[in-house]
Amino acid sequence: MIRVLVADDQPLVRAGVSALLGAEPDIEVVGVAADGGEALALARSSRPDVACLDIRMPVRNGIEVARELCAPDADPAVPVLMLTTFDVDDLVFGALEAGASGFLLKDAEPDVIVDAVRQVAAGNGTIDQSLTRRVLREFVSRRSLQPVTGDRVDGVLTARERDVLMLLAQGMSNEEIAAALVVEVSTVKSHLARMLPKLGVRSRLQAVVWAYQNRIVAVPELDQPGPDEPGPGHGPDDQRR
Repeated sequence: MIRVLVADDQPLVRAGVSALLGAEPDIEVVGVAADGGEALALARSSRPDVACLDIRMPVRNGIEVARELCAPDADPAVPVLMLTTFDVDDLVFGALEAGASGFLLKDAEPDVIVDAVRQVAAGNGTIDQSLTRRVLREFVSRRSLQPVTGDRVDGVLTARERDVLMLLAQGMSNEEIAAALVVEVSTVKSHLARMLPKLGVRSRLQAVVWAYQNRIVAVPELDQPGPDEPGPGHGPDDQRR
């Protein structure tokens, strides 16, 4: 059973997300919070498997709560899935830098939200597909994570940790990585647990960004706009920056 905490300052959203998740046979909603302070208190008392947080909440916002729940020495350490109505770059980046395992817009289909909770509970990351390309491109260009050049990676990671990172950057889940490397899923999780602190990151998604930043994984298409995206200098994001 996946134990979930839901935190949102809008009553209808809290009720809707809680009802959606609680209707699933493998998910139990163990706490519902109206602000970030209450969310932290409930996380500490109920120790959920996943915290679904809104970003903009009173008392403590979702990014601040995620930073505490995802800290290396957090007790309890709770994977965070951000659910928000705001498609704003700085909010997305702030959530991922805080260590959130996933980021979805609230208008995502119900089955996408449910699947995202399961993915995060299983140790996998997820991000709204409409944001993925832009987030990765901008995150890489900002180089906001710990800079470790590609030619130093062999001194940072073991050979098997590098294998895991390469597969992780291809979008594989823990189960898929385990199958590819012919190891147990628990072994993959152990490699990830050791690898993230070495890279100076807090989550799988940050590890993928690190791989792009340091050219461990070549993804040329990230440097080009997608079929439905404007070229550099022509989109609303470029005009805003």
